[in-house]
Amino acid sequence: MKLMVLGGAGYIGSHFVQAALSVGHNVVIVDNLLTGHKESIPTNASFYHGDIRDKAFLDQVFAKEQVEAVVHFAASSLVGESMKDPMKYFDNNVYGTIVVLEMMAKYNVKKIVFSSSAATYGEHEQMPITEEYPTNPTNPYGQSKLMMEQMMKWADVAHDLKFVSLRYFNVAGASLDASIGEDHRPETHLIPLVLQVPLAKREFITIFGNDYKTFDGTCIRDYIHVVDLADAHLKALDYLAKGNDSEIFNLGSENGYSNLEIVETARKVTDKPLAMKIGDRRPGDPDKLVASYSKAKEKLGWEPKRNIEKIIESAWKFHQTHPNGYEE
Repeated sequence: MKLMVLGGAGYIGSHFVQAALSVGHNVVIVDNLLTGHKESIPTNASFYHGDIRDKAFLDQVFAKEQVEAVVHFAASSLVGESMKDPMKYFDNNVYGTIVVLEMMAKYNVKKIVFSSSAATYGEHEQMPITEEYPTNPTNPYGQSKLMMEQMMKWADVAHDLKFVSLRYFNVAGASLDASIGEDHRPETHLIPLVLQVPLAKREFITIFGNDYKTFDGTCIRDYIHVVDLADAHLKALDYLAKGNDSEIFNLGSENGYSNLEIVETARKVTDKPLAMKIGDRRPGDPDKLVASYSKAKEKLGWEPKRNIEKIIESAWKFHQTHPNGYEE
Protein backbone atom coordinates (compact mmCIF):
# COMPACT_ATOMS: atom_id res chain seq x y z
CA MET A 1 0.00 0.00 0.00
CA LYS A 2 1.19 3.52 -0.70
CA LEU A 3 1.09 5.47 2.57
CA MET A 4 1.40 9.14 3.42
CA VAL A 5 2.98 9.36 6.89
CA LEU A 6 2.43 12.78 8.45
CA GLY A 7 5.10 13.51 11.05
CA GLY A 8 7.15 10.59 9.74
CA ALA A 9 10.46 12.16 10.84
CA GLY A 10 9.35 12.34 14.48
CA TYR A 11 10.00 9.84 17.24
CA ILE A 12 7.00 7.53 16.80
CA GLY A 13 6.50 8.33 13.12
CA SER A 14 10.05 7.33 12.16
CA HIS A 15 9.67 3.95 13.88
CA PHE A 16 6.41 3.38 12.04
CA VAL A 17 8.09 4.27 8.73
CA GLN A 18 10.83 1.74 9.44
CA ALA A 19 8.22 -0.94 10.21
CA ALA A 20 6.05 -0.09 7.19
CA LEU A 21 8.99 -0.28 4.78
CA SER A 22 10.07 -3.61 6.27
CA VAL A 23 6.74 -5.22 5.31
CA GLY A 24 6.69 -3.78 1.80
CA HIS A 25 4.63 -0.60 2.04
CA ASN A 26 5.57 2.38 -0.15
CA VAL A 27 6.07 5.39 2.14
CA VAL A 28 5.73 9.13 1.53
CA ILE A 29 6.81 11.24 4.52
CA VAL A 30 5.50 14.75 5.20
CA ASP A 31 7.17 16.60 8.07
CA ASN A 32 7.97 20.23 8.94
CA LEU A 33 11.02 19.08 10.98
CA LEU A 34 10.12 21.32 13.94
CA THR A 35 10.44 18.33 16.25
CA GLY A 36 11.34 15.63 13.72
CA HIS A 37 14.85 14.79 12.53
CA LYS A 38 15.90 14.55 8.90
CA GLU A 39 18.56 12.03 9.98
CA SER A 40 15.81 9.54 10.86
CA ILE A 41 14.36 9.52 7.33
CA PRO A 42 15.34 6.40 5.37
CA THR A 43 16.64 6.76 1.82
CA ASN A 44 13.96 4.41 0.44
CA ALA A 45 11.08 6.72 1.48
CA SER A 46 9.96 9.86 -0.34
CA PHE A 47 10.19 13.03 1.77
CA TYR A 48 8.39 16.36 1.55
CA HIS A 49 9.49 19.13 3.88
CA GLY A 50 6.44 21.21 4.75
CA ASP A 51 3.58 21.86 7.14
CA ILE A 52 0.22 20.09 7.00
CA ARG A 53 -1.47 23.46 7.67
CA ASP A 54 -0.13 24.71 4.33
CA LYS A 55 -3.05 23.76 2.08
CA ALA A 56 -1.29 24.53 -1.22
CA PHE A 57 1.73 22.45 -0.20
CA LEU A 58 -0.34 19.47 0.96
CA ASP A 59 -2.52 19.67 -2.16
CA GLN A 60 0.60 19.31 -4.33
CA VAL A 61 1.79 16.25 -2.38
CA PHE A 62 -1.60 14.52 -2.59
CA ALA A 63 -1.87 15.33 -6.30
CA LYS A 64 1.59 13.98 -7.10
CA GLU A 65 1.75 10.89 -4.91
CA GLN A 66 -1.76 9.37 -5.19
CA VAL A 67 -1.55 7.62 -1.83
CA GLU A 68 -4.00 4.95 -0.65
CA ALA A 69 -3.97 5.73 3.10
CA VAL A 70 -2.74 8.30 5.61
CA VAL A 71 -1.02 7.64 8.94
CA HIS A 72 -1.18 10.77 11.08
CA PHE A 73 1.51 11.50 13.71
CA ALA A 74 1.83 15.25 13.04
CA ALA A 75 0.82 16.98 16.26
CA SER A 76 2.20 19.02 19.14
CA SER A 77 2.21 16.74 22.17
CA LEU A 78 3.40 18.39 25.39
CA VAL A 79 0.70 18.62 28.07
CA GLY A 80 2.45 21.39 30.02
CA GLU A 81 3.06 23.50 26.94
CA SER A 82 -0.56 23.06 25.89
CA MET A 83 -1.70 24.62 29.19
CA LYS A 84 0.52 27.65 28.56
CA ASP A 85 -0.18 28.03 24.84
CA PRO A 86 -3.51 26.33 24.06
CA MET A 87 -4.06 28.12 20.75
CA LYS A 88 -0.84 26.62 19.36
CA TYR A 89 -2.32 23.18 19.98
CA PHE A 90 -5.66 23.93 18.37
CA ASP A 91 -3.92 25.54 15.39
CA ASN A 92 -1.36 22.81 14.77
CA ASN A 93 -3.39 19.76 15.80
CA VAL A 94 -6.99 20.65 14.97
CA TYR A 95 -6.60 23.02 12.03
CA GLY A 96 -3.82 20.85 10.58
CA THR A 97 -6.16 17.86 10.66
CA ILE A 98 -8.93 19.88 9.00
CA VAL A 99 -6.59 20.47 6.03
CA VAL A 100 -5.60 16.78 5.96
CA LEU A 101 -9.22 15.60 5.92
CA GLU A 102 -10.11 18.14 3.22
CA MET A 103 -7.30 16.81 1.03
CA MET A 104 -8.28 13.21 1.68
CA ALA A 105 -11.85 14.00 0.60
CA LYS A 106 -10.62 15.87 -2.48
CA TYR A 107 -8.33 13.04 -3.61
CA ASN A 108 -10.65 10.21 -2.56
CA VAL A 109 -8.28 8.74 0.06
CA LYS A 110 -10.56 6.67 2.29
CA LYS A 111 -8.33 5.35 5.08
CA ILE A 112 -6.51 7.06 7.97
CA VAL A 113 -4.79 5.70 11.08
CA PHE A 114 -4.52 8.34 13.76
CA SER A 115 -2.03 8.57 16.62
CA SER A 116 -4.33 9.70 19.43
CA SER A 117 -3.84 9.77 23.19
CA ALA A 118 -5.29 8.44 26.42
CA ALA A 119 -5.25 12.12 27.44
CA THR A 120 -8.66 12.21 25.71
CA TYR A 121 -10.09 10.50 28.83
CA GLY A 122 -8.90 12.96 31.45
CA GLU A 123 -8.73 11.57 34.98
CA HIS A 124 -10.42 8.35 36.07
CA GLU A 125 -10.55 6.35 39.29
CA GLN A 126 -11.00 2.88 37.80
CA MET A 127 -8.11 1.15 36.07
CA PRO A 128 -7.38 -0.07 33.50
CA ILE A 129 -9.13 2.50 31.30
CA THR A 130 -11.33 0.99 28.59
CA GLU A 131 -12.74 2.57 25.44
CA GLU A 132 -16.16 2.83 27.12
CA TYR A 133 -14.90 5.39 29.64
CA PRO A 134 -16.25 8.91 29.15
CA THR A 135 -13.89 11.40 27.52
CA ASN A 136 -13.27 14.50 29.62
CA PRO A 137 -9.83 15.96 28.77
CA THR A 138 -8.13 18.03 31.47
CA ASN A 139 -5.69 19.86 29.18
CA PRO A 140 -5.72 21.43 25.69
CA TYR A 141 -3.50 18.66 24.31
CA GLY A 142 -6.05 15.98 25.21
CA GLN A 143 -8.89 18.22 24.05
CA SER A 144 -7.23 18.75 20.66
CA LYS A 145 -6.77 14.99 20.17
CA LEU A 146 -10.44 14.39 21.02
CA MET A 147 -11.50 17.09 18.56
CA MET A 148 -9.35 15.47 15.86
CA GLU A 149 -11.13 12.16 16.48
CA GLN A 150 -14.52 13.83 16.34
CA MET A 151 -13.68 15.48 13.01
CA MET A 152 -12.73 12.08 11.60
CA LYS A 153 -16.06 10.69 12.77
CA TRP A 154 -17.96 13.35 10.82
CA ALA A 155 -15.65 12.99 7.80
CA ASP A 156 -16.65 9.32 7.84
CA VAL A 157 -20.34 10.30 7.83
CA ALA A 158 -19.88 12.83 5.02
CA HIS A 159 -17.21 11.19 2.86
CA ASP A 160 -17.11 7.51 3.94
CA LEU A 161 -13.60 8.14 5.26
CA LYS A 162 -12.72 5.22 7.56
CA PHE A 163 -10.38 5.80 10.49
CA VAL A 164 -8.71 3.94 13.32
CA SER A 165 -7.75 6.06 16.32
CA LEU A 166 -5.14 4.59 18.67
CA ARG A 167 -5.16 5.97 22.21
CA TYR A 168 -2.05 5.31 24.30
CA PHE A 169 -0.03 6.82 27.15
CA ASN A 170 3.78 6.69 27.28
CA VAL A 171 5.85 5.45 24.38
CA ALA A 172 9.48 4.57 25.04
CA GLY A 173 12.42 2.62 23.70
CA ALA A 174 14.16 2.66 20.33
CA SER A 175 14.51 0.58 17.20
CA LEU A 176 16.04 -2.81 17.94
CA ASP A 177 19.10 -2.03 15.79
CA ALA A 178 19.57 1.34 17.61
CA SER A 179 19.50 3.20 14.28
CA ILE A 180 16.70 5.54 15.42
CA GLY A 181 15.36 6.51 18.83
CA GLU A 182 14.06 9.24 21.09
CA ASP A 183 15.59 12.71 20.73
CA HIS A 184 13.40 15.57 21.97
CA ARG A 185 14.59 19.16 22.52
CA PRO A 186 14.01 19.71 25.40
CA GLU A 187 13.55 16.18 26.69
CA THR A 188 10.50 15.75 28.96
CA HIS A 189 10.02 11.96 29.02
CA LEU A 190 11.08 9.98 32.09
CA ILE A 191 13.08 7.11 30.56
CA PRO A 192 15.48 9.22 28.44
CA LEU A 193 15.83 11.64 31.38
CA VAL A 194 16.75 8.75 33.70
CA LEU A 195 19.32 7.51 31.18
CA GLN A 196 20.97 10.93 31.12
CA VAL A 197 22.37 10.09 34.59
CA PRO A 198 24.50 7.07 33.55
CA LEU A 199 25.40 9.04 30.40
CA ALA A 200 26.83 11.70 32.77
CA LYS A 201 24.55 14.36 31.31
CA ARG A 202 22.88 15.02 34.67
CA GLU A 203 23.89 14.31 38.26
CA PHE A 204 20.63 12.73 39.39
CA ILE A 205 17.05 12.10 38.42
CA THR A 206 14.24 13.67 40.42
CA ILE A 207 11.14 11.59 41.11
CA PHE A 208 8.17 13.81 41.88
CA GLY A 209 6.46 12.47 44.99
CA ASN A 210 6.67 9.15 46.88
CA ASP A 211 3.41 9.29 48.84
CA TYR A 212 0.96 8.20 46.13
CA LYS A 213 -1.54 5.39 46.71
CA THR A 214 0.59 2.81 44.90
CA PHE A 215 2.62 -0.19 46.06
CA ASP A 216 5.86 1.83 46.36
CA GLY A 217 4.44 5.35 46.73
CA THR A 218 5.46 6.61 43.28
CA CYS A 219 3.23 7.21 40.25
CA ILE A 220 2.42 4.27 38.00
CA ARG A 221 2.26 4.83 34.26
CA ASP A 222 1.72 2.71 31.17
CA TYR A 223 4.72 2.27 28.86
CA ILE A 224 4.68 0.73 25.39
CA HIS A 225 7.76 -0.11 23.35
CA VAL A 226 7.83 2.11 20.27
CA VAL A 227 8.34 -0.99 18.09
CA ASP A 228 5.19 -2.58 19.53
CA LEU A 229 3.36 0.69 18.88
CA ALA A 230 4.50 0.77 15.24
CA ASP A 231 3.17 -2.78 14.91
CA ALA A 232 -0.23 -1.63 16.23
CA HIS A 233 -0.40 1.02 13.50
CA LEU A 234 0.40 -1.61 10.86
CA LYS A 235 -2.35 -3.85 12.23
CA ALA A 236 -4.76 -0.89 12.17
CA LEU A 237 -3.96 -0.37 8.48
CA ASP A 238 -4.65 -4.04 7.80
CA TYR A 239 -7.95 -3.72 9.68
CA LEU A 240 -9.03 -0.83 7.43
CA ALA A 241 -7.77 -2.56 4.29
CA LYS A 242 -10.19 -5.41 5.04
CA GLY A 243 -13.12 -2.99 4.80
CA ASN A 244 -13.88 -2.69 8.52
CA ASP A 245 -15.71 0.26 10.03
CA SER A 246 -14.05 3.16 11.84
CA GLU A 247 -12.94 2.28 15.36
CA ILE A 248 -11.10 3.53 18.45
CA PHE A 249 -8.63 1.33 20.34
CA ASN A 250 -6.67 1.77 23.54
CA LEU A 251 -3.09 0.51 23.58
CA GLY A 252 -1.53 -0.27 26.93
CA SER A 253 0.03 -2.87 29.19
CA GLU A 254 -2.90 -2.98 31.67
CA ASN A 255 -0.38 -3.05 34.53
CA GLY A 256 2.02 -0.16 34.15
CA TYR A 257 5.29 0.54 35.92
CA SER A 258 6.10 2.80 38.85
CA ASN A 259 8.68 5.58 38.67
CA LEU A 260 10.89 3.66 41.10
CA GLU A 261 10.64 0.55 38.90
CA ILE A 262 11.85 2.65 35.95
CA VAL A 263 14.88 3.83 37.93
CA GLU A 264 15.68 0.36 39.29
CA THR A 265 15.37 -1.22 35.85
CA ALA A 266 17.64 1.47 34.38
CA ARG A 267 20.24 0.68 37.07
CA LYS A 268 20.06 -3.00 36.16
CA VAL A 269 20.21 -2.45 32.39
CA THR A 270 23.04 0.09 32.41
CA ASP A 271 24.94 -1.55 35.29
CA LYS A 272 25.86 1.92 36.48
CA PRO A 273 25.12 3.90 39.65
CA LEU A 274 22.09 6.10 39.17
CA ALA A 275 21.58 8.87 41.70
CA MET A 276 17.97 9.74 42.50
CA LYS A 277 16.22 12.37 44.60
CA ILE A 278 12.61 12.60 45.68
CA GLY A 279 10.99 15.94 44.88
CA ASP A 280 7.59 17.43 45.61
CA ARG A 281 4.50 16.14 43.90
CA ARG A 282 3.55 17.89 40.70
CA PRO A 283 0.03 19.33 40.68
CA GLY A 284 -2.50 17.18 38.85
CA ASP A 285 -0.43 13.98 38.69
CA PRO A 286 -2.81 11.02 39.27
CA ASP A 287 -1.62 7.97 41.22
CA LYS A 288 -2.01 5.49 38.39
CA LEU A 289 -2.79 5.64 34.67
CA VAL A 290 -2.99 2.42 32.70
CA ALA A 291 -5.03 1.38 29.68
CA SER A 292 -6.71 -1.87 28.72
CA TYR A 293 -5.71 -3.43 25.39
CA SER A 294 -8.34 -6.19 25.34
CA LYS A 295 -10.32 -4.61 22.48
CA ALA A 296 -7.16 -4.16 20.37
CA LYS A 297 -6.24 -7.79 21.07
CA GLU A 298 -9.68 -8.98 20.02
CA LYS A 299 -10.14 -6.90 16.85
CA LEU A 300 -6.58 -6.12 15.72
CA GLY A 301 -4.75 -9.14 17.08
CA TRP A 302 -2.35 -6.79 18.88
CA GLU A 303 -0.72 -7.07 22.28
CA PRO A 304 2.49 -5.62 23.74
CA LYS A 305 5.43 -8.00 23.39
CA ARG A 306 8.23 -6.15 25.17
CA ASN A 307 8.39 -5.43 28.91
CA ILE A 308 10.01 -2.48 30.67
CA GLU A 309 13.44 -4.14 30.68
CA LYS A 310 13.37 -4.58 26.89
CA ILE A 311 12.12 -1.00 26.51
CA ILE A 312 14.99 0.45 28.56
CA GLU A 313 17.57 -1.89 26.97
CA SER A 314 16.72 -0.58 23.49
CA ALA A 315 16.67 3.04 24.68
CA TRP A 316 20.05 2.61 26.38
CA LYS A 317 21.56 1.10 23.23
CA PHE A 318 20.37 4.08 21.18
CA HIS A 319 21.57 6.69 23.69
CA GLN A 320 24.96 5.00 24.03
CA THR A 321 25.48 5.09 20.26
CA HIS A 322 23.86 8.54 19.90
CA PRO A 323 24.93 10.39 23.09
CA ASN A 324 23.94 13.72 21.54
CA GLY A 325 20.89 12.35 19.79
CA TYR A 326 20.92 12.93 16.05
CA GLU A 327 23.41 15.80 16.42
CA GLU A 328 26.63 13.87 16.03
